[in-house]
Amino acid sequence: MTRAHFIADYKEGVIQIATPQGTGTGFYLAKYNLIVSNHHVVKNYARVTIKTQKLRKQLARVLFVDTKYDLAFIEVPKEHALGNIPLGDYDALHDGDEVVAIGHPFGLNYSSSRGVVSRKDRVTNGLKYIQTDTAINPGNSGGPLVNMQGEVIGVNTFILRGGDNLGFAVPVMYLKEALDQYTPMHGTYVERCPSCSFLITDKNIEQEKYCPNCGTEIDIETLDVNNEEQLTGVAKTIEDILQDMGIDTDLARLSANSWEVESGRALIKIHFNPQTLFITTDAYLCQLPKENIGDLYEFLLTENAKMKYTHFSMQGNQIIIGAVFYETDIERTSGKKIFTSILKEAEHYDKILIDKYKCLPLLIED
Repeated sequence: MTRAHFIADYKEGVIQIATPQGTGTGFYLAKYNLIVSNHHVVKNYARVTIKTQKLRKQLARVLFVDTKYDLAFIEVPKEHALGNIPLGDYDALHDGDEVVAIGHPFGLNYSSSRGVVSRKDRVTNGLKYIQTDTAINPGNSGGPLVNMQGEVIGVNTFILRGGDNLGFAVPVMYLKEALDQYTPMHGTYVERCPSCSFLITDKNIEQEKYCPNCGTEIDIETLDVNNEEQLTGVAKTIEDILQDMGIDTDLARLSANSWEVESGRALIKIHFNPQTLFITTDAYLCQLPKENIGDLYEFLLTENAKMKYTHFSMQGNQIIIGAVFYETDIERTSGKKIFTSILKEAEHYDKILIDKYKCLPLLIED
C-alpha cells in the first residue's frame, strides 16, 4: 500500500484534537466506538475539540485516561462520518518492517512520514515501545503508527530530543488490553490505575485518593470532569464578549490567549499578548485577484481613510482587516460593539472584494 493510499483511506478516521494548551492526533475505532489518543494530549481536560474534513469542529468528552501507557479514549459524536481504522497484530511485527506515521504535526493536517522499525520491543521505564526512525513531531502524538497492510500497530507517543528521528509508539497490544478492559464501562469516565491497571471511577475510589484494588495513591483531580481551566483578566473579558455575541468560546479558543472565529467566508483571529498588553484582531479575507490589482489597491486605500477601528493590510497575497487595542480599551460593553463591527466589516468587504474586484476566496485547510 502506498503512502497516498494511507492518506486517502485514513483521512476520515484520523482526527485533529485540540485543547487550549496544544494540539494532537487521534484515530477512530468502529469496533469500540471510541477515538484513541495519548493521555498527554488531553491531560487535565474533561472535553477536547475534535475535527476531520467531514466532521465539523466540536467538543467531545474524554472518557478514559491511562497515565502509565499514555493512552486516552474520547467519546464519539452521535452523528458522524468517521472512517474506521483497523488494528493490527503486534506479534506479526518485526525489526526492519516499514511503517507509516499519520497525524497533524505542527498543525500540518494529514501529514504522513515513512520509516522502518528500528526495534519492536525497546524497553523504557519497564514498558515495551516500538522504536522507529519515522519522523514524528509535535502534533503527531496520539496518531496511528501503521504497517504496510494499513493496520495500526502502535500509537505515536514521544521522541527523544536531539535524536535523529528517534520516535516511539505504544504497541497495539497495550492498546487492545485497555480497550477490552474499558468496553464494559463504555460511556463512564475512568482512570486506569498506573500500578495495577484497575479501572477507577469517582464511585469506587477509596477515601477519594487511593486505588480500591492495590491502594496506590491517585490524584483525584484527574477524576474531576468539571476541572476546566478558569480564565481571568483580559482573556476572561474577551471570552465574555464573544459569548455575548453568541460565539461558542470552547470551540473558538485556540489557547489561553488566542481565539479563532469564522464569519461568513472570513476567518478572524484574536490574540492577547500578556507582555505588551495589546489585543490584536485580524480578519483574514480573500486573496489578490489575477488582474486589475491597481483598481483594488485604490479601493483599499480609499476605504482605509473611512475606517474607525480597523485598516486593510496585506500578508503575502492575503488581504487582512486588522485592529490593535490596548487592554484598557476593551471592556465588555464597548468590546462587543468593536468586535461585532469588525465581524460585520469582514463579511461586508469580503463579499465586495470577491464579487466586484474578482479576488480569490480564502483557502482554509480542512
